[in-house]
Amino acid sequence: MGQKVPPGLIKRNGIWHVAKTVSGKRIRESTATSNLPEAERYLTYRAEQIRQAEIYGVRPKRTFREATIRYLREETKVSIGREAELIKTLDLFIGDLNLEAVHIGSLQYYIQNRRAAGWKKRTVNYGLQVVRHILNLCASEWRDERGMTWLAHTPKIKLLTVDDKKEPSPLTPEEQVRLFNELPKNLANMVLFKVNTGCREAEVCALKWEWEIPITALNTSVFIIPGQGVKNRQDRLVVLNRRASGVVEEMRGVHPEFVITYRGRPIKKMYGGAWTEARKRAGLPNVRVHDLKHTFGRRLQAAGVSFEDRQDLLGHKSGRITTHYSMPELENLIAASDKACSQEGHKIDTMVILRKKRALSAGANMA
Repeated sequence: MGQKVPPGLIKRNGIWHVAKTVSGKRIRESTATSNLPEAERYLTYRAEQIRQAEIYGVRPKRTFREATIRYLREETKVSIGREAELIKTLDLFIGDLNLEAVHIGSLQYYIQNRRAAGWKKRTVNYGLQVVRHILNLCASEWRDERGMTWLAHTPKIKLLTVDDKKEPSPLTPEEQVRLFNELPKNLANMVLFKVNTGCREAEVCALKWEWEIPITALNTSVFIIPGQGVKNRQDRLVVLNRRASGVVEEMRGVHPEFVITYRGRPIKKMYGGAWTEARKRAGLPNVRVHDLKHTFGRRLQAAGVSFEDRQDLLGHKSGRITTHYSMPELENLIAASDKACSQEGHKIDTMVILRKKRALSAGANMA
């Protein structure tokens, strides 16, 4: 005779789920087990949590995994895809821990493991910042039905001192040609657009036609990316020089929503197998996607473009309203952006030579 299933448990796809109301609170969640006795114990535990909170004001125990599920469901920032990857790794180390047990001490194994796996300290810090942000939300914004925060207070999570940061590596015109010759067409379009606009990877991937604004008086157009899709949360003006405009015109009419797509779908990220293999074949194994933004910035600087104009063209945060320009100001920015198209680049080559000499000098000092 089979085991009697208590009220409040139902089985779906081989896993027991809770479907019960306790003290007026609906519980609808997975027990994460196919074992009935374990599922019963989980149901009893969750019901007791709610009764304790109702009668004695005891804060229910929640795991870090529960907090990350809510965070990923509610957060809309442009970097959420990257954070989701970090959270997947973090879950292996602290996902089962109660929120109160997540602190710099319990994160030490994560830090040591990731450093041993070759992660840079900056990347490890990015994961620690995600943890800190989620815990801050738990202690300040997220509240249960009784008005209690998920966490009593936020622990101090100290970041690692970054002393292994990679220096920017802007491409020379010759390196750019080598890289382009190895890239597949869809990725080459994204790289060409990025190296001529200074957009971040996520901005290029998410670029939509609805953000395009025609400037008929100048026979061109610009894009304004809404702040929620920009790292600094400010609306981002994207000026098109002749190379970036060429990419836009080539893609026009291909997809009704996104500017750059592959086989009818938007591209989630530029960094991947195609990128790493192409840069390896081009003899540029250490060039990062973000170095394309540095390339645009360095070319503007080499061409004598002013600091303020470089800020606007690169989408850096400033005190100016960067999406409200007069026609002469727009004309000036377009002309400034066009200067980055020059392939003569002797000043850029000089900067690259200086960079290489500095690296050789550092190596000699270490010897």
